[in-house]
Amino acid sequence: MPDRVPGTGAQTVVSMDFQSEEPDDMSYTLTVHWTIEPQTAPRPWRACSRCRGQRPFVCSGKTRLNANGRRLDAWLIYRCADCADTWNRPIFERKNVREVDPDTLHALQNNDLAWIRRTAFDVEDLRRSTDRIEEFPECRVRRRVRARPFEGCNRLEIVLAVAMATSMRADRLLAAELGVSRSRLARLAAMDRLILQPETRKNLQRSIRDGTRIMLDLSAEADRAEIIERAQEGAPSG
Repeated sequence: MPDRVPGTGAQTVVSMDFQSEEPDDMSYTLTVHWTIEPQTAPRPWRACSRCRGQRPFVCSGKTRLNANGRRLDAWLIYRCADCADTWNRPIFERKNVREVDPDTLHALQNNDLAWIRRTAFDVEDLRRSTDRIEEFPECRVRRRVRARPFEGCNRLEIVLAVAMATSMRADRLLAAELGVSRSRLARLAAMDRLILQPETRKNLQRSIRDGTRIMLDLSAEADRAEIIERAQEGAPSG
């Protein structure tokens, strides 16, 4: 019964709300980290003296380093895909040894395969030496779960780590890895249920970049469980 306030005849009513606060979006969000590993390095097209025409050249996995006093020249060696004729891609020329990064110098002296691979995928630097470059979008994706939802999952956050440049477009990556058509992805984006950050014009059609965050609201999708499972397939936690 309501309590009566002494001497007044008035009653006080105590109202108690037992409803809990609405959980925030993160309660329903699975966050996964995708590490993108491009599989095939860009191939420059150049005039091949043996083939007598334009041909694609493939990185040989070897470097060349010449010294002239204190000056160094360094190249990454490529071979014609058809006849194996060589082309030396300049890394630097006539550079004082003191100006060369010690790690770079060590990599050149030892044909460091990891350094060579990173350099072979550096398409921006490659453009200094050739006008025509053939790029390959094929990638390997390694997954790791960063945060699991507290409640039933209906939202997905994907954080991309892209160590080397790739021409893989965001919509093609998501379509291949989540099993969702590109037209459906475009519709979700138009409804603001698919958001890429940082936001750029036509970002679904742009090549993926390191640090890109993809937010996908699947609350209205009947197959959300299957999509979420594909996003984390084979991924360890942590």
